[in-house]
Amino acid sequence: MFKVTHWVLVTRSHLFADLLNTRWPQEFLVKLHRISPEHFNGELLESRITIILVDLSTVDVQTAYQIQKRIEKGCNIARVVFVHFPKQLDAKFLIHPSVTAGVFYSDASLEAIGEGMADIVKGKVVIPQCVTESNGSNDAAVDEVETLTIREREVLQVLRSGSTNIAIANKLFVSESTIKTHLYRAFRKIGVSSRGQAIAWAQTNMHEVMQ
Repeated sequence: MFKVTHWVLVTRSHLFADLLNTRWPQEFLVKLHRISPEHFNGELLESRITIILVDLSTVDVQTAYQIQKRIEKGCNIARVVFVHFPKQLDAKFLIHPSVTAGVFYSDASLEAIGEGMADIVKGKVVIPQCVTESNGSNDAAVDEVETLTIREREVLQVLRSGSTNIAIANKLFVSESTIKTHLYRAFRKIGVSSRGQAIAWAQTNMHEVMQ
């Protein structure tokens, strides 16, 4: 009798989940559970889930980063696979060698993803070489941090927790407009264009520089 394993697909797309459910249960002998990112919780990590797929076309990178950090810290056997990985956005900070088992770009076909998943099931890691090479060095991040002013570092440090501009201003005893100016300059220096990207960048890099 074959043993059915359990995978979780973190996505907001019912259509994508249904599409995979027409292929993978029989192909891999798995039960695929769809869950929205808002409902991802620690209970999943206590179960016998072996693979957690994160759909980056519907899950923002900040949330994906938080999900993988929880998995990385948990005592579980689950590995993470990112699908619809963006080529335009620098999301390489999401890759963690101990947890990430696969990365599939947004233009990958379902057939290509299926072939890669077959290798992952066998214990292999399927990550494009260009992603792992770029992720192997923190020199760029260190350089970016060193170009930040002390105040910009403080602002990003507080931003790590997801604080609002008003909350940051109150904590640092300055005006909200001053915080906006610091964030604008910091965003340009670290090469991000949104608050979510800045939070993810700070969570990845600031703790290594500031303790």
